[in-house]
Amino acid sequence: MARLERIVDIHAHTGEGPIWHPDERRLYWVDIPAGRLYGYDPAAGDYELVYETTGRPLGGTTVEADGALLLFTHGTVLRFDPTTAAVTTVAELETETRFNDVIADPEGRVFCGTMPGKNGLGELYRLDPDGTAAVVVENVDIANGMGFAPDGETFYFTESEAQRIYAFDYDRATGKLSNRRVLLETPPDDGIPDGMTVDKDGYIWSARWNGGRIIKYAPDGAAVDELDLPARKVSSVTLGGPSYDELYLTTALTDGDRATEGDGAGALFRVPDIDTGGVPEFRSRIASE
Repeated sequence: MARLERIVDIHAHTGEGPIWHPDERRLYWVDIPAGRLYGYDPAAGDYELVYETTGRPLGGTTVEADGALLLFTHGTVLRFDPTTAAVTTVAELETETRFNDVIADPEGRVFCGTMPGKNGLGELYRLDPDGTAAVVVENVDIANGMGFAPDGETFYFTESEAQRIYAFDYDRATGKLSNRRVLLETPPDDGIPDGMTVDKDGYIWSARWNGGRIIKYAPDGAAVDELDLPARKVSSVTLGGPSYDELYLTTALTDGDRATEGDGAGALFRVPDIDTGGVPEFRSRIASE
């Protein structure tokens, strides 16, 4: 795998949710507990704090059809316009805990997972374009990375504490998930599967929390490559850049000590010119209230 670059050396508590915005040619990512949304401009080689919530964590992000961003907090979905900085509420879900990873599907729906609650488990919701939501997977032990196979017929979903990535049959017309099966199961002493992305050839790139690396899996679940990072908690990964040939990786510094978490813990990393390519993420189409 090509060289690794540390491009933003911040000390994010939980850097997460990287997503490439093709209209702006910019990468967005969050620091979840701080409620901060960052933007990185590779042409300028610089970043900025774009938005900060008020006392609320900020989980995943999607790009809307018109270029706005959807920000998933604790039960609330916000619409943020990067050009005007205007923020409006587009949906309220009765969730017990905050949102974690999210992903839009080809029809503009959003699959959004929640963290464990009082019963120790979370859920995976599907938020439809009309603003209504339904639970599609119950009793999830930390809902995490998601992706779609290139043919659009398979949906991948990570259940972190179960150490599993599942594959579902996916119905584009209805958004229904069915036929859940275990695609791969990671060793219990080798870190926890976290965020993920799928490249144009169907390979799955999975971040390994407490495992200090990302692992590339073939569509059948076989590991084919990996890359070590100078951070123990590698939280998520996405493909971006104008040609979608750059790999962006987020990391976490949860205990505030790089001596134990790694010299690059909390920073944003990039692998330029990888030997595969990505495709633009699907755009959400959630109606405003």
